[in-house]
Amino acid sequence: MAINSLYRALALAALLFALAGCGSKVSEENFSRIEDGMTEQQVYEILGKPTETSSMGALGVSGSSAVWSEDGARISVQFVNGKVRLKQFDRVKP
Repeated sequence: MAINSLYRALALAALLFALAGCGSKVSEENFSRIEDGMTEQQVYEILGKPTETSSMGALGVSGSSAVWSEDGARISVQFVNGKVRLKQFDRVKP
């Protein structure tokens, strides 16, 4: 029984350590990895699922925007025909 408890404690410690190392994806470092011309999928691979999205299209041109907000930081990216055209990083003050 003591060995099972030891394995559980080690597994829990490993999980907590892994979660603590994850950190926020909404960071200046990840923002700097986003480049003009990247696809939406490439940006999603860096930042994960956005917290807000919107889209529109007219005359054969499609546009969308995505926002990621976490821990007082905010990244917004505008896409034209599925490619990055504008990006912005902000620190939100409480």
